[in-house]
Amino acid sequence: MPLYALGDVHPTIHPEAFVHPDAVVIGNVTIGADSTVWPGAVLRGDYGDITIGERTSVQDGTVIHATAAHPTVVGNSVTIGHLAHLEGCTIHDEVLIGNGAIVMHDVVVERLATVAAGCVVRHRTHVPSRALILGVPGVIREEASDLEFIAYATDLYVANGRRYRQELRRL
Repeated sequence: MPLYALGDVHPTIHPEAFVHPDAVVIGNVTIGADSTVWPGAVLRGDYGDITIGERTSVQDGTVIHATAAHPTVVGNSVTIGHLAHLEGCTIHDEVLIGNGAIVMHDVVVERLATVAAGCVVRHRTHVPSRALILGVPGVIREEASDLEFIAYATDLYVANGRRYRQELRRL
């Protein structure tokens, strides 16, 4: 897998995490146990820190970046859908970030919330626990998050990561 140090700063990846060989991880990035990073994802910790908790899925084509003033922190049991973009935000535990969502600087997404597919979450937005945010720009709907789906997606990708660690082979 393409792992890159940047000067003296290098990624820290738990041995029980799965990072696909076609993902790119650069610089100050930490990835926790049972987390997965899928093909085409780019985690670029050059300007600031990126932290990915345990049991978190960073799906295909996702871009995660940070700034010197705004680290990107993603908690445990988070599912980040395909082609999402996270930059300088805080995502708490058990959150679903939908495909193609954009989550910008100083955003905080609380536990058990959902960011809908294609949503643009503007700077300094606070998404409360169990809320759903959807649209461009994002509009918050209180108590509308699908909690069962969040748990299902987490378990699905943890199992898939374990399968890939054991069975993936290049032909």
